Order: sequence, then structure tokens, then C-alpha cells
Amino acid sequence: MSRSLSRREFLKLSLLSLSALALGPLPPSLSEWPLKAPEAPEMLGRAARKNLPVYARPHTESQILRKLPRDALLRLKEEVIAEHGPAHNPRWYRLERGFVHSAYIQRVDYAHLNTPVTNVSSAGRLGEITVPFTRAIYQTRNGGWMQLYRLYYGSVHWVTGTAESPQGEPWYRLTDEWLKVHYYVPAGHVRLISADELAPISPGVPPERKHVVVSIPEQTLTAYEDDRVVLHTRISTGKRYMETPGGDFRVERKHPSKHMGDGGLTGSLDAYELPGVPWVSFFHKAGIAFHGTYWHDNFGEPMSRGCVNMRTEEALWLFRWTSPDYNPRVTDRRGWKVTGEGTRVTVIPDQADNS
Repeated sequence: MSRSLSRREFLKLSLLSLSALALGPLPPSLSEWPLKAPEAPEMLGRAARKNLPVYARPHTESQILRKLPRDALLRLKEEVIAEHGPAHNPRWYRLERGFVHSAYIQRVDYAHLNTPVTNVSSAGRLGEITVPFTRAIYQTRNGGWMQLYRLYYGSVHWVTGTAESPQGEPWYRLTDEWLKVHYYVPAGHVRLISADELAPISPGVPPERKHVVVSIPEQTLTAYEDDRVVLHTRISTGKRYMETPGGDFRVERKHPSKHMGDGGLTGSLDAYELPGVPWVSFFHKAGIAFHGTYWHDNFGEPMSRGCVNMRTEEALWLFRWTSPDYNPRVTDRRGWKVTGEGTRVTVIPDQADNS
């Protein structure tokens, strides 16, 4: 579905978008980003929390030189494995001046713009944000415009239409799969995902020969085909008092894009709203799932409210490898998820939690 915005609407929308960009140390316009990643991209990172400390040395007991605002875009000079750790994640980044721990740095090395698609079915296509962040714009009931969520690099959303400014600049309409509301972002900030990218992995292996084991004590996930390990990686399970439940389960529902949080319509960066959480595979009736994570890089330490946080590329692998299989050829909104008894999941609890 396509529509044209009036000049009055577009001017309001453009001013809101520009004011959003002014909140962080980004270029005056994200249109300055190259249309494709360079051959040898520089290391870039986004500060994924507010008041992120920069230390004089790669050690949490060294002098704090300054604190970075959320969404500050950083040029990372080199990655450093620090002798002082922390043990679960000793990775630090050297900046022009000082060091920052990797826990709350989202790497955005390949940030780029995309060539827009002019026609998108209202049934929806999946799209991935490919700039460090973009501000969604929402039309209120009285016809005005307001800033809504910031959508971050690597998050995935349902694109259900297009809009065009009087100057011919393309925007995409996104539909929130939970709240069923529409909002808009510049089309160049979104890469449409092809069906081939979601094809099942190891489709010839019978479902009963696949098994996922999560170890809470070790903060690891291991995927098996029979006794053969096909993925072993660090993850982040639930924090204290929000622990991931132990036991034997099945993947029962999969969403390529999920809005998690309180479900509020807000532009506050402090609100608990995580729209576009990518590659979500639910395995527990309480809403516990495997999913990609764009708000931290601190795997090996409990970080979540019960879910199993994964690196986004590994969550996509698991989404494709587990059953039930997801069919990306969506004909209506019922195809935005898949349900059924799927791959076995075993969560090994921390014995200390049961004492």
C-alpha cells in the first residue's frame, strides 16, 4: 500500500526526524552514509546505555575520564583483551582517548543505506535496520505527528507499505506486530530481507535428532544433531529473581520480529520498549524465548528478564535450524508467526538456585 504525504505533513515529519538526529553525535543527515559498506570498514560502535564510562585503562578500577550518552557513535581503534577481565568478557575497545568495556557497545561496522523498494504488499515483508539507529514517526489520532521509538541496527520489523514526500523521498510504513499500530521511517534505513535468507538449515535431519541444551551455570547454548555439536556459544539468561526456568521444553512458537516490553506508545529512551527484537523462538508458556539482542554485548553473564539473549546472527541460525519451520512467504498477518511442537530444549538450572 502506498500513499503520499501532504507537504504540511512532510514538513512536520522531517523536522521531527532532524531533531531526533540532533540527540546523538551523528552526522547532520544519515543520508551521508555510503550506499554500501566499504571494502575495509572501520570499527564503529554505538553506546547502548546512558552514562557509559570511559576509563583511562582497560580496568574498571582505573580513572573514569568521561561518560558517554546513549547512542553516541564511536570510532573504535582496536579491540583489547584485558588481563583484569572481567573473566566472562575481557573484551575492551581503545578509543582516541581512553577505553570502554564491550558490554554495552553494539558494533555497527557495516552501517549503510539501502535502495528503497517502491511497492510493498500490505501482507508485509521483513526489513532490517542497517543504520546505527533511526527514529520512528507516528501519526496521532488528531492527525499530528510524534516521535516514537528509536529502532536500532540489526532490529527486524514488518514493512507493510510505502509513503512518498512531495520531493519524492521514500519512506516505509512499519506495522508493530503486537500493538497493531503503524509508524514510518526513511526507506533507506531499512534492508528488505529475502526469503532465501530464512531457508531452513539441515532440513534433511529429522526433528527428533535435533536438541538444544542451555546451561545456566556455564551461560552457554549447545545445539546437537544426534551427538554432533553444530553450535556452541555463550548466551545470557535471566538475572537474579528473573531466572530462566530449568527443565525440558519444546520450541512452540516463532516470530521473526517481536515487540517486547511494556507495550507503550512513547518516544522516551528510558521506557522498557524493545520493538523489532529479531529471530524469536519461544519454548516456555511464560513467554521465555531465544532471541537476538541489540542492547548489550555481554554474553556469558545473566542479563535478561528470563529469556535467552543471543548474538543476533546466532539467533537467526537457531531460528532457521529449529522446528517448526518458518515460511517467509507471507500472504497475510497470520503468517507473521508459526506455531507447533518443535525442537527439544533442555535448560540445565543453576544448582545454587535450587538449594
